[in-house]
Amino acid sequence: MLFNSIDFFYFLPVVLLVTAVLRQPWKNHALLVAGYYFYGCWDWRFLGLLFLTTVFDYNIGRLLYASQDPARRRLLLVLSICINLGVLAFFKYFNFFLDSAADLLHLLGMQVSVPTLRIILPVGVSFYTFQSMAYVIDIYRGTMTPAASFLGYATYVSYFPQLVAGPIERPGRLLPQIMSPARITPTRIGAALSLLVVGYAKKVLIADSVAPEVDRIFAQPELMTSGMLLRGAYLFTLQIYGDFSGYSDIARGVSELLGVRLMINFNQPYLSLSITEFWRRWHISLSTWLRDYLYIPLGGNRGGRWMTYRNLMLTMLIGGLWHGANWTFVIWGGLHGGLLAIERALGIGTSDEPRGSAPPLVLVGQCLRAVVTFHLVVLCWIFFRAPDVSSAFAYIAGIAPLTGLADVGWLPLLTGMALLAIDLAQRMSGEHTVLLRVPWWLRSPVYAAVAFLTLGRLLWGGAQTPFIYFQF
Repeated sequence: MLFNSIDFFYFLPVVLLVTAVLRQPWKNHALLVAGYYFYGCWDWRFLGLLFLTTVFDYNIGRLLYASQDPARRRLLLVLSICINLGVLAFFKYFNFFLDSAADLLHLLGMQVSVPTLRIILPVGVSFYTFQSMAYVIDIYRGTMTPAASFLGYATYVSYFPQLVAGPIERPGRLLPQIMSPARITPTRIGAALSLLVVGYAKKVLIADSVAPEVDRIFAQPELMTSGMLLRGAYLFTLQIYGDFSGYSDIARGVSELLGVRLMINFNQPYLSLSITEFWRRWHISLSTWLRDYLYIPLGGNRGGRWMTYRNLMLTMLIGGLWHGANWTFVIWGGLHGGLLAIERALGIGTSDEPRGSAPPLVLVGQCLRAVVTFHLVVLCWIFFRAPDVSSAFAYIAGIAPLTGLADVGWLPLLTGMALLAIDLAQRMSGEHTVLLRVPWWLRSPVYAAVAFLTLGRLLWGGAQTPFIYFQF
């Protein structure tokens, strides 16, 4: 079920009504049913996988907490990690590893026959697997205690607002809210409506509007001028931000209506002055997960300069592979890892710099750095969007002659200005619910306009465009 579908607009009011009239623990029972129904709308056959993952890690967590034997605890932790990563590897990477091995043997002059076994990827498996692993790891580290009940933990894993595309919530933050959600107040309703309006504007009105043009350009890059290829790269850069940050805003808005506050997953990343700052602001739940559960256990920055560079590169390569079973994602992660290592060597991006109060020349320098950072991100996104590595390099080679630059057109600029207006308002106010500062008589027509345009696009705009990160 998509957030940007008519089915969801029937589903959500029913869930809100049922949970509003029920008390705990029946409210959690209703949320659990809603989560499994929401997930089952994609493919009911994978409900069993979600359930087995939940049962396994819940019991591993209890065994970990009850044991004082270090060897037994390590064994349980390794078992949980291996099972979770094994599920992820089978469903997401089996064909990738098989095809890659066949290609390698072919390069070595060995002809092999690769069996045909195309495995369907369960939607959201990367998200709920990481969330479930965090629960077991945190119990092992002693930073949290097991869930009080299996139903509470099952509701945490299957919590539908963030089940299929995050944010990847930490159990210590989300579980207590699941077990004891806050009372729904007018303030929370106002915040929820503000997030929903911004989220649907980003996704449906902005990202989905440019998606057909992005698909057209990336489908036949060899027929495009340099200007058209730049147009496609800029538009995809804006599309993926509007799409994913829009999803995160909608998820937060829906969750607010249920009395649960989700973390901020995006914080104006395209205004960053460095790649280091970009990763503090883009997909924050994933970047902090990789930091806490991969980068720091690898040694972080404790082993000297070259070990730090190695750890950064390994973390970003794995982060790239997390996104999909394709070498394009590995290269995308490697490029970001290399840029992070270069910035670390140069001392760039070690802390966020204040904006707005610096001397004019400093502000000009910051603007130039933001432009350079943005274009480095655009370059990396080409590998993320291209179907394969050769297509990505051909796409970049097609830009190099800089022919037909007028073909870039006004669409990227207008789309960027729309997203920039949202980001600047949020940055300057320090709040993602900045619309609440607008008087109600001026805010209401904005809400109505976004709702009308969104529903109009859903009803008469053809097939809904799935969220990009649903494929991961």
